[in-house]
Amino acid sequence: NLLPARSKIAKVEHHAALPYADVPAFMVKLRQQEGMAARALEFLILTAARTGEVIGARWPEINLREKLWTIPAERMKAGKEHRVPLSPRAVEILEAVRPGPSEADGYVFPGNKAKKPLSNMAFSMLLRRMERIDMTAHGMRSSFRDWCAERTNFPSEVAEMALAHSVGNKVEAAYRRGDLYGKRQQLMDHWATFCASPAAVANTSVIRIREAVS
Repeated sequence: NLLPARSKIAKVEHHAALPYADVPAFMVKLRQQEGMAARALEFLILTAARTGEVIGARWPEINLREKLWTIPAERMKAGKEHRVPLSPRAVEILEAVRPGPSEADGYVFPGNKAKKPLSNMAFSMLLRRMERIDMTAHGMRSSFRDWCAERTNFPSEVAEMALAHSVGNKVEAAYRRGDLYGKRQQLMDHWATFCASPAAVANTSVIRIREAVS
């Protein structure tokens, strides 16, 4: 008898993630770094976005007045438009890198080459210069998710939507027409506050926000 062929199982790629309690201390070091890659990485952490979403961001996607970043469906992994609420610090970063009128439709975080975004390797090179081979840019999404679960009372679906993950089964998705934007806006503001908090406080504080999401 012929043995059945072994099915190929895709390996799950794990990205080295920084423990969320260490994020505030890392942010202090990151803000001391100069250059576009450092500002882009800080923006990535504050928005819990993917690397490709950040380096591919263009100014027409940004609404500074509304503190909103709208990523079009064609740039999203799930093929669905994603609205990202921007914390005050995220807006500050955008204001700092904002170009002149002639480049109003260009990349938010341009690279060294004209009309080109940062390289896909920009974050890994930055982390290498910072001697942080224990973490990756993508792993910061895991740091954010762990913080949501262990240091806040926000429902899990709010955190999952902040990460642009699919939530629930098809029946649940059919009844949930909105994207929980208001709650996500609160969540990202709290995350930015945590990222800027003293490390000693960040290690122990639990954000009491049940009333905000009730």
